[in-house]
Amino acid sequence: MSQQTFSIPFKHPFKADKKFQKSVAYFSMEFAVDQALKIYSGGLGFLAGSHMRSVYALKQNLIGIGMLWKYGYYDQGRKKDGSMQPEFHEKMYSFLVDTKIRFQIPLLGKQVWVAAYYLPPDVFHSAPLFLLTTDTDGNDESARAISYNLYDSDVTYKAAQCMILGIGGARLLEELGYEPQVYHFNEAHAVSAIFHLFKKYKKVPEVKKRVVFTTHTPEEAGNEKHDIHFLENLGFFSGLPLETVRKISGIKDDTFNHSLAALSLSRKANGVSKLHGEVSRNMWKAHPQIAEIDHITNAQNNAYWVDKQLEQFRLDKELEKIAVRKKELKAVLFKTVADQCGKIFDPDVLTIVWARRFAAYKRADMLVWNMERFARMMADADRPVQMIWAGKPYPKDEGAVNTFNHLFYLSHLFPNMAVLTGYELALSKLLKDGSDVWLNNPVVTREASGTSGMTAAMNASLNLSTFDGWICEFAKDGENSFILPVAKGEDINKQDCDNLMEKLENTVIPTYYSDQKKWQQMVLNSMNDVNVDFNSDRMAREYYEKLY
Repeated sequence: MSQQTFSIPFKHPFKADKKFQKSVAYFSMEFAVDQALKIYSGGLGFLAGSHMRSVYALKQNLIGIGMLWKYGYYDQGRKKDGSMQPEFHEKMYSFLVDTKIRFQIPLLGKQVWVAAYYLPPDVFHSAPLFLLTTDTDGNDESARAISYNLYDSDVTYKAAQCMILGIGGARLLEELGYEPQVYHFNEAHAVSAIFHLFKKYKKVPEVKKRVVFTTHTPEEAGNEKHDIHFLENLGFFSGLPLETVRKISGIKDDTFNHSLAALSLSRKANGVSKLHGEVSRNMWKAHPQIAEIDHITNAQNNAYWVDKQLEQFRLDKELEKIAVRKKELKAVLFKTVADQCGKIFDPDVLTIVWARRFAAYKRADMLVWNMERFARMMADADRPVQMIWAGKPYPKDEGAVNTFNHLFYLSHLFPNMAVLTGYELALSKLLKDGSDVWLNNPVVTREASGTSGMTAAMNASLNLSTFDGWICEFAKDGENSFILPVAKGEDINKQDCDNLMEKLENTVIPTYYSDQKKWQQMVLNSMNDVNVDFNSDRMAREYYEKLY
């Protein structure tokens, strides 16, 4: 699509399939569509990226609206001693088209210019994406900085970012002369758009019939809240009186709950797994006026993630060939391990990977809580194990950064333990390809869905997991995965840790080394079971059928 196209109203660049004609604008703070476009931090972005790829494959009438982050999330570098160092480098993308669209929105007590860039669908085989930035002529440094860092740690900037995505995204659609039938908010970041729409349409039913909402947060405390007067001063409510804001959004006091407002002003909402749907309905049941909460289980884009040879061997039921290909892929991953850590790993050795965002409830370091058992497992020469950790903590989360660094320092003691930096799409793909076991041990009910284990399963890796999120809809313990019993009572951390070590010592490791026939059958079962239900084409269809 050329730059000139935007002087006339926007027209969707590909002809929609007749099943997916309804026009949708999908608002998300992050999209992971390709390693080259670093505008994402983790799971929310990976999910949105897979969704946009399926939109392209299925020819759905949907466009994405996101943010163009000047420094991305952050680059995960290392300090002199090798521990983690967040780095911020300016990103330049010659494949983005400048739409030449510029408009102003009132923010921080001034008029802030917003510029829009466009990612044509054929670049990365995604939905058409519009990306907003305040790093443009006419803005002072403080206004430009709004779109510098994804999830800015400064509360004022974070709220301003939500306004650029929400109000800015709604304004962009007006500038394009494009009025979608559905505004889909992926998480509550863009909820400010709802007040812009109310100002335009004047009636709650007119807003509701256009808005749907996906919640990803399985606990009330995790939902973003701000002082309502603070938001009003920023311009969050598009000049609506607070009395009106409270009346239409279900907010009774001075604490504005972003998710509650989104639920109150949507016609339908969804959680991101069957379990999360139940948790969400229970969590919000004190608010009877909110939208109905259904569930659409997250998924990942098979065509993007799966190794083509593994997929062919799966279709041909060639267990031996899957095993041979797996070792080749492990050797590729181990080049990165050698490069980053100076350690030589062996493709014949059972390799366990823990890789995702470092957050307290995900318990990255659980394996080393019982140091004695961990050291014994790592020292076993007869049934050796190789361990790899990777993931990006939020750069200002000291606890999570300390956990990452603790594991890194610990890895000096074990030649068969590696901690990698740079967990983005490319490294994630290598780790899914090169792991035998994908370890996932969040506190149960805290992981709304989780998707990394899906792409691991697509690539012949077996999930070893607590019973949470999407796993509840997939797992058959001992048949397609290894599942820990749900911990009950007081010290669930100790129970989960003990159960994890027991599962490794008595089931996972012995099966790998003493019963390869069973292991290979489990791998094939896992690949088959993940293939249809957890491919994002299914998810993208369900959004049209159940939500739009």
